[in-house]
Amino acid sequence: MVNRMHPAVDLVRGALGEHGLHPEIRWFDEAATTAQAAAGALGIDVGAIANSLIFTLDGQPLLVLTSGAHRVDAVWLGEQLGGTIGRASKDVVKQATGQVIGGVAPVGHPSPVRTLVDVALADHPVVWAAAGHAHTVFPTTFEELLRITGGRATAVVP
Repeated sequence: MVNRMHPAVDLVRGALGEHGLHPEIRWFDEAATTAQAAAGALGIDVGAIANSLIFTLDGQPLLVLTSGAHRVDAVWLGEQLGGTIGRASKDVVKQATGQVIGGVAPVGHPSPVRTLVDVALADHPVVWAAAGHAHTVFPTTFEELLRITGGRATAVVP
């Protein structure tokens, strides 16, 4: 049985509450560090999983909330943004979000992170995002992700 308390999850819960959201945070017995694992545990389409991926854009952290149905085309997206996108190290992820890879939530970070929200997530009435820990997810919507992150809707693949 998983301990259902964690400081990062508490921060995410608080951040969601500040935006007027109080979703049920679902805890898994096993870590769901991939979109496929989370979708399987929830019994949903992998495209409804909002992967929180930290990249760097010209050296600055960039959060990309992408549908689990595809991978971000970093070269193409960098060209669209007028810069170079690279994978962030685990240290950069932790510093930017206060969370670890596999459980990064869209909110609950020490300071705002520039955020892009994959337009493919709009195809799903409910999407699921990590809640600050690899054993947690919460339900939300594409529109709520845009609102709570201050993110910009964008394609992440051509």
